[in-house]
Amino acid sequence: MLLTITTTARPATDLGFLLHKHPGRVQEFGGSFGTATVFYPEAEQERCTAALLLEVDPIALVRSRGKSSPDFSLSQYVNDRPYAASSLLAVALADVFRTARAGRCKARPELPGTPLPLELRLPALPCRGGPELATRLFEPLGWEVDAQAVPLDEGFPEWGDSRYVRLTLRGTARLADALNHLYVLLPVLDDGKHYWIAPDEVDKLIRAGAGWLSGHPERGLITRRYLGRRWALARTALARLAELGDETEEQLEPAVEEDAPAGETAADEAAAAEAEAQGDAPQEEAAQESGAQEAAPKAKPLNLRRREAVLAKLEELGAVSVIDLGCGQGELVGALLARPRFARVGGMDVSSMALTIAARKLRLDRMPDSKRARLTLFQGALTYTDKRLSGYDAAVLMEVIEHVDPPRLTALERVVFGRARPHHVLVTTPNVEHNVRYEFLTGLRHPDHRFEWTRAEFAAWATRVAGEYGYQVAFEPVGDDDPEVGPPTQMGVFTRDQRS
Repeated sequence: MLLTITTTARPATDLGFLLHKHPGRVQEFGGSFGTATVFYPEAEQERCTAALLLEVDPIALVRSRGKSSPDFSLSQYVNDRPYAASSLLAVALADVFRTARAGRCKARPELPGTPLPLELRLPALPCRGGPELATRLFEPLGWEVDAQAVPLDEGFPEWGDSRYVRLTLRGTARLADALNHLYVLLPVLDDGKHYWIAPDEVDKLIRAGAGWLSGHPERGLITRRYLGRRWALARTALARLAELGDETEEQLEPAVEEDAPAGETAADEAAAAEAEAQGDAPQEEAAQESGAQEAAPKAKPLNLRRREAVLAKLEELGAVSVIDLGCGQGELVGALLARPRFARVGGMDVSSMALTIAARKLRLDRMPDSKRARLTLFQGALTYTDKRLSGYDAAVLMEVIEHVDPPRLTALERVVFGRARPHHVLVTTPNVEHNVRYEFLTGLRHPDHRFEWTRAEFAAWATRVAGEYGYQVAFEPVGDDDPEVGPPTQMGVFTRDQRS
């Protein structure tokens, strides 16, 4: 199998730094499945292409499996591993580009966080679902998808198409994000893996899907296929996405049909909230079969409770214009737009792909002009002064500060509290003391978190910032306030002194 990665961002040869593979050398990496080779068909300042070629050795596969098989002679002939080609490519990609997937580059530390114009090509990709499925999986992530079915035999078109597609993805994204999209979705398209799916696959999925899987409209399908339709593991993964998922509500029960809807989008939720605000929300259907017992209500996911707490506080403060700093895929922005009282709504994020997804989920292309006029979405960084941040009654940093390296927090403080200076700033962040209540959790709640604070640490930071920039700060719990370890989320409400 072959994967090529092309960029035209000058100097394009910086791709070698990101991949940690020198453009002037051919490098081979051996494994139990065969040989992975990395080379550069072109490496110019204007355009650079890196290729990963995987040559599967089926004899090595059966031999490596046969040594541990209870029936060595039979295992030489009965083995499904050589046929899960996409899974093999995903594993090779993970091994060969491990540092690139993690978003690290010691030589050029600024490169991994920079979105690049990318073109990814796979000339022959197993896809159980055809070009339509490839489009459904990659397009919501901001990719322009060109998927074409490969015929069984071009000389005999009446034979129809094979289960392979030629796939080309074009878009602007961080290279680490692009590689993680492929790592998760290649075996999903193939609908098969070449190794036994153990419980640790849930951790791999959560790590590789950080920042995008919880908000994907096909997250249910992706989770079930990635985990080999092992429902217990799928339910565990979906529960973790619901509890820690930064962006979306989650349906925990597996769908019967593979292409059944996986849950409401942000736009659906916003439309429902707007209808409720206008008194037009439909009544809940109460018809049930005779003698059927009413099901117990599901607990609200923490991310939804967090969003509701922020909205309630903004209304209590009387804010009319609000900017969501680090808006991600636009969940809070959609909820703000659904309430006419917020006459001006802004959303800023450092990720252009997140903003692309937000625009799609908010249905920006079909949004009424009156609502569209209230909204501003733009790319930016919270550590750099930006005049577009000024002029709002309130700013929200919802689960944002823990993604910032501690040495750069002072720059964020200066930009938000010193330059933009809204009347109110709402900051939410995890309470690390509450982590002991998550039995499955090891380490921090998200792989991109730089830190997580105790209640005392958050209070000390917020009090210092308020004193330096002329604000008062109050603290409120979000979620169930555990008497021993406190709430899962802590919120600081900053209000600017009238004299400052």
